[in-house]
Amino acid sequence: MKVLVLNCGSSSLKYQLMDMENEKVVTKGTYERIGQDNSFVTIKQKGDKIRIENPVKNHEAALKFVMEELLTGEKYGVISDLNEIDAVGHRLVHGGEKFDHSVLIDDEIIELIKETTPLAPLHNPACLLGVEACQKLIKDIPMVAVFDTAFHQTMPKENFIYPLPYEYYEKYKIRKYGFHGTSHKFVSQRVAEVMNKDIKDLKIVTCHLGQGASLCAIQDGKSINTSMGLTPLAGIAMCARCGDIDPSLPFYLMDTLGKTKEEINSILNKESGVLGISGISPDFRDVEAAKAEGNERATLAIDFYNHTVAEYIARYAVSLQGIDVIVFTAGIGENQINIRKGICENLKFMGVEIDENANNCRGEEVEISSANSKIKVYVIPTDEELMIARDTKEIVEKM
Repeated sequence: MKVLVLNCGSSSLKYQLMDMENEKVVTKGTYERIGQDNSFVTIKQKGDKIRIENPVKNHEAALKFVMEELLTGEKYGVISDLNEIDAVGHRLVHGGEKFDHSVLIDDEIIELIKETTPLAPLHNPACLLGVEACQKLIKDIPMVAVFDTAFHQTMPKENFIYPLPYEYYEKYKIRKYGFHGTSHKFVSQRVAEVMNKDIKDLKIVTCHLGQGASLCAIQDGKSINTSMGLTPLAGIAMCARCGDIDPSLPFYLMDTLGKTKEEINSILNKESGVLGISGISPDFRDVEAAKAEGNERATLAIDFYNHTVAEYIARYAVSLQGIDVIVFTAGIGENQINIRKGICENLKFMGVEIDENANNCRGEEVEISSANSKIKVYVIPTDEELMIARDTKEIVEKM
């Protein structure tokens, strides 16, 4: 079975064609700046990275180019006909409480997804553009929606409810939802396989540390707590997002700075976190380089980040009543050696101890805890696209 995985942003389209017989990537690419005069697509094939300039006005045009030129075309094509695609898996950011698992897409499902738009006004409409484009271009191929929030729908109510008037939850579904669910699900399952353990016997904390970052407490293979909330702004401080702050701060800043709510929202999402504290960059490589040169704010930003992540891990020891394994994943978690080390050093009181030689790795699947560590620590590269493809394959095979 071949599955096409699509992930649409407001001006981007990521695609990946996977052969599910061996779970190998046939081809993948990213279309950027859709709707602009300088839109382009970057593809990866046989280890080569190729950039193709091709302006398109919308997602339908972008997907049409991908299908006609990059999947089946004479120069870049990898399949002879679109009929070789057995199913399409779409990443949907928010499923609210309506979806606790991936689903086969039909008209009714599309309407239910549209009802969740107020919870993700920037993300879900963009995701639906990909669905609508597929309906026009390859309408006879089954499509599956895979939701970032679905994995977290197993959280007990005491872990997702907000201490607000209860009617806000009843009427408007204001609660913690969590995100990065496909990543947390994938790496938790994978670490159990690597450890040769039944996932139901493990208490796992997964740390998805990238531009956006979240932690998840997993018991019996299910999410029981996570750091992001109603939106992806909550939780730990991130590269440019503030994470948890005093709820009164936005109002104080509006009054003090004379900013609009839109401007404050932009500050909290794009000018805060590690970038805000360091004043250098949202890229940890830049901030770590500045720290190495003695920059005090860079040092403060990294120390704050490491401490905050460690605090959340310790917090989830309460949710799980103990921790068996900690997993680092995503761009920072997989590649920033000193960040992993700094986080784990904050957890020495819990018996966490890393092997510095083992930790000297990037993008590898490896145990980095020492033999004496009371809690196992692993780096597991995430593969959200593979998780989407697996869910899609499972659902389509049951049709």
